[in-house]
Amino acid sequence: MDALPVVDIAAPGAAAALGRALEEIGFAYIAGHGVPQSTIDGAFAASRAFHTSPLAQKRSLAINEWHRGYMGMATSTVVTSSVATVTRPNLSESLMIMHDVAPDDPRLGEKLQGPNQWPDWLPEFRLAIDAYRGAVERVSRDIVRLIAVALDLPREFLDRHFERPTSFLRLLHYPPHPADASDDQFGSAPHTDYGIVTLLAQDDSGGLHVRRRDASGDGGWIDAEPLPGTFVLNVADMLARWTNDRFVSTPHRVVNRSGGDRYSLPFFFDTDMDAVIECLPTCTGPGNLPRYEPVRYGDYLMDRLNRNYDYRKGEAAE
Repeated sequence: MDALPVVDIAAPGAAAALGRALEEIGFAYIAGHGVPQSTIDGAFAASRAFHTSPLAQKRSLAINEWHRGYMGMATSTVVTSSVATVTRPNLSESLMIMHDVAPDDPRLGEKLQGPNQWPDWLPEFRLAIDAYRGAVERVSRDIVRLIAVALDLPREFLDRHFERPTSFLRLLHYPPHPADASDDQFGSAPHTDYGIVTLLAQDDSGGLHVRRRDASGDGGWIDAEPLPGTFVLNVADMLARWTNDRFVSTPHRVVNRSGGDRYSLPFFFDTDMDAVIECLPTCTGPGNLPRYEPVRYGDYLMDRLNRNYDYRKGEAAE
């Protein structure tokens, strides 16, 4: 496979096509999603406006205990279950925005259940980002239902796990890759994502690479070049676990050699923190026993966050 497959989720047979892609490579370009280009452009414009703001303003939104806010350049590393190598901190900065938690929500104050931080010096920012978040969450819910059908389950079988989803929108900025950088320096080092699915919008800079799958496990990298009108979808670790590895969580990386700044908008759509992830009934059978013990998604997630972000390293040590 030299290119990621394209799946039109509005076309007949979309579930089967998506299932094949997620089994074979764990990635696909998603077309037919219905998100207006103006909504995507508005989110990119908001991200650029934030990242070109003075550093002191960005730092005023320093990431808080609920994992919302600004993460400065080179403050995240990669420690995942499926990619053991730890490299230099990633050459990127980002603003993390998660699902909203209302003031009267009984979860308020629990792990990852707190307020987002918004740049009040950019009055149009939240409007643009909220429009984008709403649009990509709708697409993500459509994809979860297609996944259920692809797994020979009722279309709405997985919906109950997403009644209060855990979601992350990360506004990422990658500076140009230094010409003299060492081999272990990346914009985003090879990694797999933690949760269920990731839906990515990327600008036209390129630089996303997906590990090619072959029998040796080291088949090189596929260039996931920007394809107009599409998102890039990938399977994350919890979905692979849920499907007993029928769907594959494939390592990917970013190296920004465009010569300019690169911006991307990954949206991570995951289950409720209390959801228990255990082998789905259609993903096991004689000769294919469950490979993983059931796990509470929130426990797994907190372990990953504690390992990967500098501001949480104290909790990881504890």
